[in-house]
Amino acid sequence: MSASAPPAQIDRLVSIMARLREPDGGCEWDLAQNFETIAPYTIEEAYEVADAIERSDMAELKDELGDLLLQVVFHARMAQEAGDFSFEDVARSISDKMEARHPHIFGSEHGTMGETRWENLKEAERAEKGALSAMDGVALALPALMRAQKLQKRAARTGFDWPDPSGSEAKISEEIEELKSATSEAHKAEEAGDLLFAVVNFIRAHGITAEDALRAANGKFERRFRAMEQLAGGDFPALSLDAQEQLWQRVKGQE
Repeated sequence: MSASAPPAQIDRLVSIMARLREPDGGCEWDLAQNFETIAPYTIEEAYEVADAIERSDMAELKDELGDLLLQVVFHARMAQEAGDFSFEDVARSISDKMEARHPHIFGSEHGTMGETRWENLKEAERAEKGALSAMDGVALALPALMRAQKLQKRAARTGFDWPDPSGSEAKISEEIEELKSATSEAHKAEEAGDLLFAVVNFIRAHGITAEDALRAANGKFERRFRAMEQLAGGDFPALSLDAQEQLWQRVKGQE
């Protein structure tokens, strides 16, 4: 592959999007979109990239990365039409940011990039942008488990955290009791959220990413459930709970 191939193909993609968004002769669907309508597709494409990686499907990963790149080009094109910024500005911005965040590679500093150094650099960037709270910059659109863990990590950097897992473990027991004693639907929902938040904290204290852990558990449950359905020969819903549990233990024992 020649060194000029990537820029040439990126230029081609940027030109395609510009053509699709032309008021005279462009695509009706593309012209009707805005940042809000495209955002869900952007999130969906990011998940499809993660799915291809989890399945180790390189051919699919190539396609999904292309779909995700299209989302970036789409947003940049709409911003350019509004006079805000272009795709080139996006590329320049991330290039500047990556060089600034790696002073030991692109600058005169020494050492290696650990999590603490990375977070310190990001914190300095947020301060330059006028951040007033440690919570600033944690995206609202993140999956709830991921956002909970990020909020907790930010709080922990200020010292607001239990010194060991026993604190969050006790909090889980407390929240379970509060959920059990809740009397209204709104109160139950609030206590359920507090319980989940405490569980994320307990998991984080063990160095585990809650989002990844639950995704793996989802995959395991789905795999085992499908295996039970196959063993039941299509009659799984008709089985008693005890019979279903026997199948569960059988499938579990075969893994």
